[in-house]
Amino acid sequence: MPASASPFTSPLRGAVAQLADMLKAGHVYRREDLAQFSNAVDRHVRELLAAGKLHKLAQGLYHAPKRSRFGPLPPADDELVKGFLRDKDFLVFSPSAYNAVGLGTTQLYNQTLVYNHKRHGVFRLGNRQFDFRVKPRFPKKLSREFLYVDLLNNLDELAENRDAVLNEARRQLDSFDLGRLQEAAASYGNMATRKRLREWTHG
Repeated sequence: MPASASPFTSPLRGAVAQLADMLKAGHVYRREDLAQFSNAVDRHVRELLAAGKLHKLAQGLYHAPKRSRFGPLPPADDELVKGFLRDKDFLVFSPSAYNAVGLGTTQLYNQTLVYNHKRHGVFRLGNRQFDFRVKPRFPKKLSREFLYVDLLNNLDELAENRDAVLNEARRQLDSFDLGRLQEAAASYGNMATRKRLREWTHG
């Protein structure tokens, strides 16, 4: 039996087999994506699910898994979120990334944040939860300056000693490019964070 085959998959024939051949391993599909290539999309999706060619992530959202020697692989976060939002403009990260900024934070978080322009709320996609937050602006990728500002924005949500983090953030200002930090604060900081940085830099 080929390595990618499974004794639980059923043979596919006709139109559903053609649809299966069009699926790209690792990609996330919405029902309407599949409906473009099927005249009986709900029946075909059920057959593809039964055959293991698709996995359901949420209502109307499916994943064509890549296979490894250990079984099907979950979708990449970016691919999953792009399929859910029907948008490429978002930023995915964990609050654990704050620990790389050097402000004394050490907590690890089993949480994934998605800054975006469309959806707000906690959604379960597959076997994971994503905390979607609508933001007017966010960078395309993480930077030390953005994480510094975002950490201050979200300080009250974190399992850290608030005063200790604030003291360390002020003490570490000289280790940052002040111009870049001020740009990040102007673009991504909330009112309290912008005010705090003004006081620290002009105090």
